[in-house]
Amino acid sequence: MELGIGMFGDLTYNNAEGKFQSAKERLSQMIEQVKLADELGIDSFVLGEHHRPDYSVSTPEIVLSALSTVTKNIKLASGVTVLSSADPVKAFQDYTTLDLLSNGRAELIAGRGSFTESFPIFGQNLNDYNELFEEKLNLLLQLRDKEVISWRGKFRTALNAQTIYPRPEQPLNVWIAVGGTPESVYRAARLGVPIIFAIIGGSPKQFTPLIEFYKEQYEKYGHDISKMQIGVHSHAFVVENKDNLTENYFPYYAAQMNRIGRQRGWSPYSQMQFLGGMSPEGALYMGESDMVADKIINTIEMFGLTRWVAHIDVGGPNHKDLMKAIELYGTKVVPQVKKALKKD
Repeated sequence: MELGIGMFGDLTYNNAEGKFQSAKERLSQMIEQVKLADELGIDSFVLGEHHRPDYSVSTPEIVLSALSTVTKNIKLASGVTVLSSADPVKAFQDYTTLDLLSNGRAELIAGRGSFTESFPIFGQNLNDYNELFEEKLNLLLQLRDKEVISWRGKFRTALNAQTIYPRPEQPLNVWIAVGGTPESVYRAARLGVPIIFAIIGGSPKQFTPLIEFYKEQYEKYGHDISKMQIGVHSHAFVVENKDNLTENYFPYYAAQMNRIGRQRGWSPYSQMQFLGGMSPEGALYMGESDMVADKIINTIEMFGLTRWVAHIDVGGPNHKDLMKAIELYGTKVVPQVKKALKKD
């Protein structure tokens, strides 16, 4: 069982100045934060890709490569690589290089992307959203499995008896991230690829049918059950006193949810939603360490997970609070969860 942290590199918004912090400052803070996570024995770090003014990371592979030089043990993964708008050959080269630099700690988590800004930037048509991902994932997995590849598709130049360099010393670990569509779950199961579910709203229990569907289809297609990997990635924040969450963290969290929500037609995010998400049935893993640990344990046991990731920087909380959240997660939550699972 692996317990990780995830970030998108959210920029802190300064209300007094009316602007976001600089990307340079946020990236510098992130290096310090992930270095701490590694020192505390947290298993993995997952970093998202975005092309928006409120995030600092458009190239996870570059940031993860920088992190590989200041960490020793923590796995370094994208979360996600928007494969639909990327070149799978370049992505394979990037993450193979990262894997070599980090002594085998790199992972590529591929997704279709819930944000679409990357499509026009890289010259892709949103009308091809599903076809692009299907074709590019197929190519990426062939690159992972074959040294010499001949391949032809619709959206990029064909490869004819081509070898892509550098070559990995071990097969590149590729996951598929899903938001909850049965088609995406079925694809991952059919291919025998590890799956990670983004559960950021409603009740985690609602995902039970999808996770059971993945397990059934994974076995149906003849994949080795002993190698099956299932993860969940959810919003989290650990504090010493849960009363501080509504006063100190809720404004950051709500502001970010509302920035996204205005573009997607959501209603304004309320404090009632926030508190409901922190309830035992909700999808927010926030509060004091015991409270968060109990909720993670329940989720792991409910689904039979092999990985759980705490996404901790939604809304760009300040550096001091993020460092404290990582410290509490690494010193209190992670040991408590692993101890409970070991007993079981």
